[in-house]
Amino acid sequence: MNRIQRTLSLVALAGGMLFSSASIYAQDQKGGIDNAMLERIKEGYKDTPEERALRNAISHNDINKLAIRNGIEAGYDYHFSHEVPSKGITNQLSSGRCWLFTGLNVMRAKMIREYNLGNFQLSQNYNYFWDQLEKCNLFLQGIIDTRKLPMEDRKVEWLFRNPLNDGGQFTGVSDNITKYGVVPATVMPETYSSNNTSRMSMLLSLKLKEFGLELRANPKARDKELQARKEEMLSFIYRFLVLNLGEPPVEFEWTRYDASGKPVDTKKYTPLSFYQEYIGADLKNNYVMLMNDPTREYYKVYEIEYDRHVYDGKNWLYINLPVEEIAKMAIASIKDSTMMYFSCDVGKFLDRENGYLDVNYYDYGSLMGTEFGMDKRERVLTGASGSSHAMTLMAVDLDENGNPKKWKVENSWGMTGHKGHLIMTNEWFNEYMFRLVVEKKYVPAEILELLKGKPVVLPPWDPMFANEE
Repeated sequence: MNRIQRTLSLVALAGGMLFSSASIYAQDQKGGIDNAMLERIKEGYKDTPEERALRNAISHNDINKLAIRNGIEAGYDYHFSHEVPSKGITNQLSSGRCWLFTGLNVMRAKMIREYNLGNFQLSQNYNYFWDQLEKCNLFLQGIIDTRKLPMEDRKVEWLFRNPLNDGGQFTGVSDNITKYGVVPATVMPETYSSNNTSRMSMLLSLKLKEFGLELRANPKARDKELQARKEEMLSFIYRFLVLNLGEPPVEFEWTRYDASGKPVDTKKYTPLSFYQEYIGADLKNNYVMLMNDPTREYYKVYEIEYDRHVYDGKNWLYINLPVEEIAKMAIASIKDSTMMYFSCDVGKFLDRENGYLDVNYYDYGSLMGTEFGMDKRERVLTGASGSSHAMTLMAVDLDENGNPKKWKVENSWGMTGHKGHLIMTNEWFNEYMFRLVVEKKYVPAEILELLKGKPVVLPPWDPMFANEE
């Protein structure tokens, strides 16, 4: 081929590439907004006096304030037919520890009732310390277990994206307390970092990722060598946590006071002996997690792979049930003066000032001239709704036929809401409640029988199972 022929061939090739690129570009434009379409789209807004007034109102105000149904607060009712007594409101402040506050609040409610205590609290900081150490070990051991897989493997990617957080769920409560016990709040009080976890968590996550890369650096390294190095890493992490949270007590002295403030006795305890004396519940075997997830088959048991707080602990396991079935067990527990671990999508239709959760509170549709018509299943499928916060379910108001009208939870946001509590209508409960943990004695035998079957295993990155904060 001479020079002229080669030149012509290159021109032809270039022309073909340009034509091909132009074709692809033109094809992409079929989904774009052209000028004619833009003019038609603009017809959606009519510059009428009514539209201008609405535009002025919305552009200068909080949408929620404008969408409140007029006079709806007048119908608020704070009476409950069945309520578990409670003393003292906790405050997780700027941390994602609602799951831990909720679990400990369930435990302390039993202590207060059984031992006639006053406003008593268990130390969230103590169990949070061990939770963070265990989660660091969970990540590091997970990296060791998957070190021969490529970085782009889905599980490896998930591990590096989620090395540590301060969110969680009830399995974390049961594994943590069973292993490390509990202590009164006065024995290991809160610190700035326990109340404001973001900076500490960011630095520790950054270090964990660095450690993770080191553990993967030599895929031929012997497991014994990696375990020894992991232990050195955990020693650094322990020091890091002590600097931020304080060092957990091995033994302590505590005086028990009754509700009138009179001292009852003074004894020495370890965290485990304190737990065994004052709580003693079999957290691992006596509780069942129930879920209402309409995107998956009901009356099935599901397990979330690798979704746990402790490497040698239990994965998240739950029974998926219709919401009406879960409500029956919740009512039975409340009637027996037993609070429950409860989680929901708390941000939806929340009147934060009055502490009400009501699907009719905000009328967004009338304000925006549309309808928001997805049901619970559709909201979960599209990521529009999911469990975001754990609280302690403590009260129900039943009508004359025994049907629930509304529910009450003890929250961990200080005195926000109705004296530190939130009240939800039963309609809201049905739409935005996701998880409830109940003692087995309140669960029908045929439901417990489901636990004997093999669970359906779901991946840890399933979007439905983000940790509660």
